[in-house]
Amino acid sequence: MRRLRLLAFLLSCMTAHFYAEAAPESIPDAASSAPDAARAIPLHDLASALRNGGYVVYFRHAATDFSKPDGAMKGYDDCANQRMLSSDGRKAARAIGERIRALKLPVGEVLASPYCRTMETATLAFGQATPKSEIRESQGGDYAGLKRLFASPVAQGTNRWIVGHGTPYRAVAGPPHLAEGEAAVMLPQPSGWTVVARVTQEQWREMR
Repeated sequence: MRRLRLLAFLLSCMTAHFYAEAAPESIPDAASSAPDAARAIPLHDLASALRNGGYVVYFRHAATDFSKPDGAMKGYDDCANQRMLSSDGRKAARAIGERIRALKLPVGEVLASPYCRTMETATLAFGQATPKSEIRESQGGDYAGLKRLFASPVAQGTNRWIVGHGTPYRAVAGPPHLAEGEAAVMLPQPSGWTVVARVTQEQWREMR
């Protein structure tokens, strides 16, 4: 167990170093998260593009129960005092994962905000996830770590899958806001990223 913990710690350090080196320190916020007109990938071509890899796919967590706010939470693992997935959200997360597997899309990294609803979405869809606090946390109002995850290169033949929240994404990528369960597909660039598609949870069923 100690060896596994040490290995996980070393891996997290190496990963953090990679992201710090692979993307510029200062990345500007984007004005819009709508797909770029010149680089947009139509839905009927998107699965093929993702099979080739090289993309970052950012999901907002699946549908939640808004009757339970986060205000009383004492930590990321305090699920009893956080807004959690609804039964529909759990069903949607499983269905998205089933489509990703059926489409034979390469997965690679699966990263998630350490909140319970994001970790559960990622786990139900992909079977596992690595928690990354920078997906949720800002530094002086700037989500620098999240932007580095978007801008850092992804090897061909694989993709980086991230499950996070709507507000941090809008803060760095711009409007329109992501709906619960909606994903943005981004191509990393030397000084940022380009949004090439947005996919609602229902549209995964339309992809071939």
